[in-house]
Amino acid sequence: MANQKINVRGTEVVIYSKKKEDYISLTDIARHKNPEAPRDIIKNWIRTRSTIEFIGLWEQIHNPDFKQVEFDLFKNESGSNAFVLSPQKWIEATNAIGIISKSGRYGGTFAHQDIAFEFASWISAEFKLYLLKEFQRLKQAERVKDELEWNVSRTLAKVNYVIHTDAIKENLIPENISKISRIFIYADEADLLNIALFGKTAKEWRDENTDLTGNIRDYATLEQLVVLSNMESYNSELIKMQIPSDERLKKLNKIAIDQMRVLIDNKSLKKLT
Repeated sequence: MANQKINVRGTEVVIYSKKKEDYISLTDIARHKNPEAPRDIIKNWIRTRSTIEFIGLWEQIHNPDFKQVEFDLFKNESGSNAFVLSPQKWIEATNAIGIISKSGRYGGTFAHQDIAFEFASWISAEFKLYLLKEFQRLKQAERVKDELEWNVSRTLAKVNYVIHTDAIKENLIPENISKISRIFIYADEADLLNIALFGKTAKEWRDENTDLTGNIRDYATLEQLVVLSNMESYNSELIKMQIPSDERLKKLNKIAIDQMRVLIDNKSLKKLT
């Protein structure tokens, strides 16, 4: 995801997303206190014993590769007038992931939101409250947008489902067949798509999720809904070509794998939906 910005009491703060986690610019937060030397503010904060204990505890909880021995050395040295520490030194020595250093246009020191809010408290309790408020507003806007995109994709999948069922009706259902048999044919074709995309039938999903309402497609991700919509159109054409179901399953599964890989790896997914 591209960097995002929020305005906190006249200070522009950049938010960087990495592996679905939000990292907030400590450099921007520090500018609120000292626009001329934000790095010095960060160094003064990170060298304190309380800060080292906090970020060390965060790493112990979230980072299995955190180097405990190096952390203990920093903690023991903190408090001394001669002790100095920079974010880069902390990251390199302890293999920390809660604080990162970025270069480039929006470079600087970033920290996971948990740590960033702690830093903001150190800067100013008032500033932290406004930062938290703006951050929550941004997250709420993202949730609304994501829900809208999901609903659009779900609607598109349902529209293509009509095209899919029409192809089944015209090519797979004999004229003089019972209503129950007709229902089974539709269900089999729906499960063909379910198996190709989700790896299980609708019944298997229900048996595994007895506490949930709805069906397997109601709990699909945005990426899965996009692929499902494409698969319904593709299967409609395969049906018209009278390709057997076992061959169609192989083709549909390959389409699902290939398209899911592209969509998950594509950082510009939201531009496509």
